[in-house]
Amino acid sequence: AGPEHLGNAGCALPAAVDIQPACLGLYCGRTVLLVNGSVETYGDCGVCPRGQRTDDNKICRECVGSPDRYDWLYLGFMAMLPLVLHWFFIEWYSGKKSSSALLQHVTALCECSIAATVTLLVSDPIGSLHIRSCKVKKLSDWYTMLYNPSPDYITTVHCTHEAVYPLYTIVFIYYAFCLVLMMLLRPLLVKKIACGLGKSDRFKSIYAALYFFPVLTVLQAVGGGLLYYAFPYIILVLSLVTLAVYMSASEVESFKDLLVRKKRLVVLFSHWLLHAYGIISISKLDKLEQDLPLLALVPAPALFYLLTAKYTEPSRILSEGGNGH
Repeated sequence: AGPEHLGNAGCALPAAVDIQPACLGLYCGRTVLLVNGSVETYGDCGVCPRGQRTDDNKICRECVGSPDRYDWLYLGFMAMLPLVLHWFFIEWYSGKKSSSALLQHVTALCECSIAATVTLLVSDPIGSLHIRSCKVKKLSDWYTMLYNPSPDYITTVHCTHEAVYPLYTIVFIYYAFCLVLMMLLRPLLVKKIACGLGKSDRFKSIYAALYFFPVLTVLQAVGGGLLYYAFPYIILVLSLVTLAVYMSASEVESFKDLLVRKKRLVVLFSHWLLHAYGIISISKLDKLEQDLPLLALVPAPALFYLLTAKYTEPSRILSEGGNGH
């Protein structure tokens, strides 16, 4: 028997393989059209449907995971942004004579809380506070529109999809609900309780929201990926700066000055909560025995300011400088 006969008798020839052209692009994939037992039939290379992303074999797979702790912290940060801005502008425009600021603060908190709850309920799976998501692997996952391939340098294959589903679009949905609830609830409340303000001033906090919501939307659209990796450090820096500015503007120089007005204590504790949130976001609390002691650093900036404020008072520095000359 010849070699050809031995080859046919000794081993079975491999089955015919459907060789498809390579799927180019970092985020292009083939959708699964049909599953017959362990055999899958795939479509052409292109964009993955919403709620799916490509695996290592360039096959579009459904997102079945859950957000990890860091993802929830990121979503919490994005949810806090409009609330903090609401509170800032309410306080800014409420005036000293108005007693409506507290009720407006509570209303803003209710608006954002209801918007966050509704956003989770309408997200997949619908009707549940849990959401399914794809894992964020790298920064480029947030900007798939920048990685559409051009095989012949003429035709572009558009494979833009939400590889970080739903961390990118869920923020837009939340902002939309916040805006709708604000327009439904706040004007009625302000009209009834903001008696200490003039007609032109009582709605200024609402007008401010109509400006900062588009800004937040653009910020998420352009810098969502950067915010995802940088938000813990942004929280720490902004909370430190705003705390120092507030204490300086309020002329707080000792612990006694803090106790004079309850509002100052509320602002102080709010900044401490932000400090703690930033520290938790950085450490992720992966190792509790190492990360929890870091929370003891939360009061440190305020204590440092109070202990050193009397040495940095401008009038004292000028008087000592004058005595020196």
